[in-house]
Amino acid sequence: SIHNIDEIIGFLTSGPLNPDVEVVVAAPALYIDYASKKLPPTVAISAQNCYKEEKGAFTGEISPAMLKDVGCRWVILGHSERRTIFEESDELIAEKCAHAVENGVSIIACIGEQLEERENDLTETVVFRQTKAIVEKISCLEYWDKIVLA
Repeated sequence: SIHNIDEIIGFLTSGPLNPDVEVVVAAPALYIDYASKKLPPTVAISAQNCYKEEKGAFTGEISPAMLKDVGCRWVILGHSERRTIFEESDELIAEKCAHAVENGVSIIACIGEQLEERENDLTETVVFRQTKAIVEKISCLEYWDKIVLA
């Protein structure tokens, strides 16, 4: 809600932020423009998701071009909810990552195992598989300056 966003913005504007730390706030899509206008200029705005295509019949999806139109230069991709609830595959997430960086949007790429995978000692296998999928789609080394693995 706007109230929650205003609370976060209030926190970020009330105290000094370390100038050596890049701060990025990921707002729900409907609030990206609202939040970006109220955030301090040193705080970047991020979307919580975007799609792998520039345009087409993808009702409800947001492209990196649309994000850039409202001043959004970051996007979170591969979050655990997207992987589990929406059943996004490693391949789809990698395609979304590639499309975003190729179109000038930096990425916070979420990788990680589920509790059951951790309990079965599969953390390394899962993290490797998820990271490998992204690496295989993003071969241009200069794009890796625009990717944060979380």
